[in-house]
Amino acid sequence: MIFSCTANTEASEPNKDSNEKVKDEIVMIPEVGASKMYAYLDSLKGKNVAVVGNQTSLVDQVHLVDTLISSGIKITKVFAPEHGFRGEANAGEYVANGIDQQTGVPVVSLYGKNKKPSAEQLRGVDIVVFDIQDVGVRFYTYISTLHYVMEACAEQNIPVMILDRPNPNGHYVDGPVLDPEFKSFVGMHPVPIVHGMTIGEYGTMINGEGWLKGGIKCDLTVVKCDHYYHNSYWPVSVRPSPNLRSDKSITLYPSLCLLEATDVTVGRGTPYPFEHYGHPDFPDSLEYSFTPEPDFGAKNPKHNGSLCYGVKPEIGTYDRLNEIDLSYLIDAYQLLNGDLFRGKKTRMFFLLCGTDEILKQLKAGMTEEEIKKTWQEDLNTYKEMRKKYLLYYE
Repeated sequence: MIFSCTANTEASEPNKDSNEKVKDEIVMIPEVGASKMYAYLDSLKGKNVAVVGNQTSLVDQVHLVDTLISSGIKITKVFAPEHGFRGEANAGEYVANGIDQQTGVPVVSLYGKNKKPSAEQLRGVDIVVFDIQDVGVRFYTYISTLHYVMEACAEQNIPVMILDRPNPNGHYVDGPVLDPEFKSFVGMHPVPIVHGMTIGEYGTMINGEGWLKGGIKCDLTVVKCDHYYHNSYWPVSVRPSPNLRSDKSITLYPSLCLLEATDVTVGRGTPYPFEHYGHPDFPDSLEYSFTPEPDFGAKNPKHNGSLCYGVKPEIGTYDRLNEIDLSYLIDAYQLLNGDLFRGKKTRMFFLLCGTDEILKQLKAGMTEEEIKKTWQEDLNTYKEMRKKYLLYYE
């Protein structure tokens, strides 16, 4: 089921020329699903509601949970993804169950050993509302949490409602499609690194492609955004995770995150994570340098306290990439003379890439263009599949 309730659809007309689209993009600010309370509030009244959310789950700068409670909705439980309900945990850090101090609502962590809600945790819940800002990248784990929530709810015959939000990287699709051999929590589905879908569209694809265990279907409702199309510019006002702190970091994230599994730092422990990369053994001729130190998003950052020479990609705050930039990965590989991992296991690199081919291609000295050609056939097949689930115009 899709709730639209679009008051003005001009920004999404498919036959508008590009100049009109740019004009609409400036004038028509997308409205997120959570803000359209007239479209879903009646569906929640009188029910025991669980919310899957974090610090991005806002309605006009007020948290969705607070908003729903003040509207008379009974919130019985909150499920928290990676980084926790208030978004303060480090990447990969254990998030404990607890009580939300602001509302007194029990919080159940869906990160760590308990990635899927249990039947006991869902007992007494009538409907689950999912509202999280995604960034459109396969290894960003909120879509994996969505999968497990949908699967658990399908098994317990509990409906799920996604309050959709724009995808800041939703204007393009790129990267190798996941090889099932490298399926993990940082890549559960056969999609490319940049999947080009909102989280609502992604949920419909999970359902439609039968990716839930046993092909089971979830009773899914998506409350659409208004005035949004895939080429819309969507600046994210609240950091979706501790180390994505700017539009620039979100733009560079699909490209720079491939370095996370190597010995190269992408700036965790600096004011600008995912806006630069470096290593103590990069040549000092690079001139640019930074020193990682512990901060709220990285308690023990890679190369903590060491001066790292590096590179700051030259993109502006409002620039948007239209494809993954492999030059950073190739550059780092060459600067370290092929010793990219420094004794680290390569498995996590394969999981992020969704394949072990890219490392082989680096070792073979292939260019960025040559590497990208190898994933085009699978990418084109994915793009055709994706079309079936789009809720917004390109």
